[in-house]
Formats: sequence, structure tokens, C-alpha cells
Amino acid sequence: MVRGKTQMRRIENATSRQVTFSKRRNGLLKKAFELSVLCDAEVALIIFSPRGKLCEFASSSMDDTIERYRNHVKEVQTENSSSVEDAQWQHLKNETEIMAKKIELLEITKRKLLGEGLGSSTIDELQKLEQQLERSVSIIRARKMQVYNEQIQELQAKEQLLASQNAMLNSKCLVQTQERIDEQRAMLQMIECGESSDVETELFIGLPEKRMKLDRQK
Repeated sequence: MVRGKTQMRRIENATSRQVTFSKRRNGLLKKAFELSVLCDAEVALIIFSPRGKLCEFASSSMDDTIERYRNHVKEVQTENSSSVEDAQWQHLKNETEIMAKKIELLEITKRKLLGEGLGSSTIDELQKLEQQLERSVSIIRARKMQVYNEQIQELQAKEQLLASQNAMLNSKCLVQTQERIDEQRAMLQMIECGESSDVETELFIGLPEKRMKLDRQK
């Protein structure tokens, strides 16, 4: 039966935690010393207790070891950044070469579609070019017919609009003409009525003297 791994947790009891820290610290310092002596390694160990007390060990000078560590970190970061930049530059170079090849192929295809540089083309390539041109021509013709139909529809719509506007103007002209005719008739009637009121309409038979007598009698 395989036993499960014991999960490591923080020691809750403060006294037990302090005792364990002291034991493990001393053991860690001993191991660091043994490593420096047995393997001739440059070892630096820094420990801060829970209360902030410093415990350290250095096989040589702590400051020199820390400075060496900092320089090493800078060198690693520089190497990593250089490798990243080199990888990016190589990627861009590859992408540029691929795009240049694609552009060259497109230029060759363009010249062949224009009927240029066909000397090295095979029968299959020429047939493919012919089929491609026929498809392109059919697409262009279909688009041209669509544009023609759209223009015809626009002209028909403009024609209907102009016809409706013309009919409206004609009706307005007829109304205005009728109004003028009615005004002229009314003016003629008024003139005729004024003239008829000034004309003598009584019929008299006899000498003028008798007419004057009759007028006086009236």
C-alpha cells in the first residue's frame, strides 16, 4: 500500500514553531558549511526569523557573493533579451523572405495574364491561364450587365418622377388659366352692367315736346 504524501502546513503552536525553526536553521547552516568545504563552492545563506532576526553564512565575503549574484542575473537577463531579439529578428527575416517570394509569384502571374512571359509556360499552364481569363471575363460581363440594369432602373425612376412633376405643373397651369378666364368674365360682366345702367331703355312714340310733358307729369 502506497502512503500518500504528507501535506506541509504552518505550525500553529508558536513554541513548537520556534523550536522547529531553530533546529532547521542550524541544520541548514551546517549543510551550507559542509557544501562549501567539501565541494569548494561559494555559498551564501541569509535567513530572517519570524521576529526579523538575521542569520547568515558566507563561505567567503557576503558582499562579494551578493555582487557576483547581481552581475550574474544581469548577464542572464542580457543573454535572454538578446536571444529573444535574435529570435524575433529571424522570424521577421523569414516572414520577409516568404512575402518577397509571394510577391514575385504574383508578378509572374500578372505578366502571364497580360500575355507576357509565356515562353516557358507548359500546355497545362496555358490552359489554366485561359480558363482563368474566361472566368474573369464572364464575371466582368455579369457585373457590367448588373451595372447597366441598375442604371436603367435609375433612369426609369427619374422618368416617372419627371412625368409626375410635369403632370402636376400642367394641372397647376390649367387651374391658373381657368382662374384668369373666370376673372376676365367677371370683369366683362361688371363693365356690361355699368354701361347698361347709363342707356335709356324706354320706348316712346311721338314728338319730343309730348315726351317732355310726360316726364314732367311723372
